[in-house]
Amino acid sequence: MSKYSWLGAFAHFLPFIKAYRKDYFLGLLPVPISVFCNIAFPWLIIQIIDQQLVLKQWEGMSYWTSLIVLVLICNYLSSSFYNYFVQKAALQTITDIRKDLFDRVLHFPKSFYDKTPMGSVLTRITSDLEAITESLASGVLAMVKDVLVTIALFIFLASISWKLTLLTLIIAPPMYWITSRLRRSLQKSHLGSRRVLSKSTGYLQESLQGIKTVQLYNAESESQSKYQGFTKIFFKHQSKSNLIDASLFSIIEGITTISMGLIIWYGANEILLTSLSVGVLIGFIQTLDKIFVPIRDFTSQIASIQRAVAALNNIEGLYLQETESSNNKVTTSEEGFNGREFQNLVFDNVFFRYKQDMPYVLNGVSFNLNKGEKIALVGSTGSGKSTIIRLLTKVYVGYEGSIKLNGFELKDINKNQLMDFYSLMQQEVYLFNESIEFNISLARNNISLDKVKEAAEYVFADGFIRSLPSDYQFQITDNGGNLSAGQGQLIAFARAMATQSHLVLLDEATSSIDSVTEQMIQKAIEQVFKEKTLIAIAHRLSTIQNSDQILVLDKGKVIEVGDHKSLVKLGGTYANLVNAEKK
Repeated sequence: MSKYSWLGAFAHFLPFIKAYRKDYFLGLLPVPISVFCNIAFPWLIIQIIDQQLVLKQWEGMSYWTSLIVLVLICNYLSSSFYNYFVQKAALQTITDIRKDLFDRVLHFPKSFYDKTPMGSVLTRITSDLEAITESLASGVLAMVKDVLVTIALFIFLASISWKLTLLTLIIAPPMYWITSRLRRSLQKSHLGSRRVLSKSTGYLQESLQGIKTVQLYNAESESQSKYQGFTKIFFKHQSKSNLIDASLFSIIEGITTISMGLIIWYGANEILLTSLSVGVLIGFIQTLDKIFVPIRDFTSQIASIQRAVAALNNIEGLYLQETESSNNKVTTSEEGFNGREFQNLVFDNVFFRYKQDMPYVLNGVSFNLNKGEKIALVGSTGSGKSTIIRLLTKVYVGYEGSIKLNGFELKDINKNQLMDFYSLMQQEVYLFNESIEFNISLARNNISLDKVKEAAEYVFADGFIRSLPSDYQFQITDNGGNLSAGQGQLIAFARAMATQSHLVLLDEATSSIDSVTEQMIQKAIEQVFKEKTLIAIAHRLSTIQNSDQILVLDKGKVIEVGDHKSLVKLGGTYANLVNAEKK
């Protein structure tokens, strides 16, 4: 069973259901009419047979048949009314839930996506919600309606023949025992299929994103084999679910057929003994058939509800995950914390590890950064450079020690306000299948086309953009597949500069430069070094020589601090790195 509670997820959904309670109510409003029609039809059949056909009284036949037609029309209209409003309410509810879930995943901390496959999140928002839609529309509410109709019909049966009704109830205990046993097996099977579907969707999404790499290294057969492994497990779970579902339907169908045979046999004997009329027996059989229809449908409703329960288990994980806005202690109106006006940043004996049982990746890091200063971080892979940036941007939380921004502890600053302080240029560049203008502004209201152009000019990207067809409206495809790597890097650089923040964070910003745009991006970085307060992870040591401080890290510790000249003169790790770059 899942570690999450489907009841907890359902509690999250209640406000969305309540928002459309009027439509749900309108859908259930004609149910009493439907119940009445289901009772009236067999009663009219009894009257026609016993009062008209058996006695050969033909004069009132048109009256009775007109009533039957009227009942059938009322039943049709009430069922149509029910289906329309229930389907409408269910779709509106799920649409709102999908919007809410999408809003939540947009505000999950970036560390969530370090350990959660995108395909898993996609499955929860799409197919899992579809399963819940099916359950809302044709599962739970349909079952409520069928239960009401069945109870009313049983009361009617008891009123016309209590003996036949008791005979019918013989099937209740074995039917309950069978459905309860199979229901548990069905739920386990659906949970298993949902889990493997989530994993397979995640692997599919990952494989398609990296399809060029897969093809380049001729790894298609390995990828196909792994995906087939997921599909085989999914097929196994689905086959078991279908077998249980079909078995449940077949068993109930068999029990109802045997029950119908017993009723006919017993009723025929009662007619011969003149203790039962022909009309009552036919009306009883007609009513019993109406009861068995929802009982047979009950099997598919159980399957629908079990799929929804499995989906609710998956979705509950998204509601239990905290969003970035969980910590909201500081506001821009408080003295000393003035929007984008950066004053100083202090790392004081900062320790950090990903989990409690893991070693520290930062070991007592300390440094000061004042307005207008530049700090460069240097070190081998795994030394802790990127971790410092990720702590500062709250990708990771839970550090030990102190990180203060303008005198405020970082962990107490709201993430949205923190983002006003910095512009981040990352090593990984992602471009959307949209225009260049969109990719720089990201449709943010405070970034107009003029600011987009200004940012592009600042990083020397304006020249190549204007050479493209429709310049800033040029449509980027396939994550920048129709641009060079350097051009994509420049657009991402312009995106960072468009916010016009005073603190700039460069995380391996020159790691993907092609020969054509290398000079432009180097000029842009030099300009940033001259005009901005800066923390830069060095890719090319020549770029950071004008830094006020250079921090050399090794295994999470700062082993050397100083400017370029003093560190070269020291002849330590930094001097060795400079000499290695010159060779």
